[in-house]
Amino acid sequence: QVQLVESGGGLVQPGGSLRLSCIINGSIPSGHTWAWYRQSPGTERDLVAAVTSYGTRTYKNSVKGRFTASRDNAKSTLALQMNNLQPEDTAVYYCNVGLSSLGLFGQGTQVTVSS
Repeated sequence: QVQLVESGGGLVQPGGSLRLSCIINGSIPSGHTWAWYRQSPGTERDLVAAVTSYGTRTYKNSVKGRFTASRDNAKSTLALQMNNLQPEDTAVYYCNVGLSSLGLFGQGTQVTVSS
């Protein structure tokens, strides 16, 4: 059984930074993309950043240049460094393994950007 545990969320002022971490416990199928999603109230869960097993990264347009995703296969960890945060980044952020094909998600961590 695979369990994903996120941490690092919180309240930050506009322009601030946060670093999210995800520990992936259990037997992980190899070769899958790991990703970060987010969901705001009244909206669908949205893909923010993804890292393939080869290390290729893709980002949602609105976070390019501000967010950086990193993956450590040996430690089974995924991180998301978020800089220059804006109020529209406020959401619950979820760690994911396998995008929609495998559909493994953590419980989420709240990020609130407000002055």
